[in-house]
Amino acid sequence: MTEDVNDRLLRDLDADDDDGRAVRSILAAGLPAYYRNADTPPGLEVKHHPDGRRELVRFHRDGDEVIRTLPDA
Repeated sequence: MTEDVNDRLLRDLDADDDDGRAVRSILAAGLPAYYRNADTPPGLEVKHHPDGRRELVRFHRDGDEVIRTLPDA
């Protein structure tokens, strides 16, 4: 099976793989960062907003489905 480009992007931005530089760079650009941690449930991602809000989401091409709001990091 071919890897979906979104799955590859999320894998590349895995928050446990670096010291957070990629996520901080995206947030500094004013964009939300999507990533997974070791404890992120399968099929879900963390959406980290530039204002600090974090949500557990299921990504859809038509928009994110917010599963729940996460506590401040």
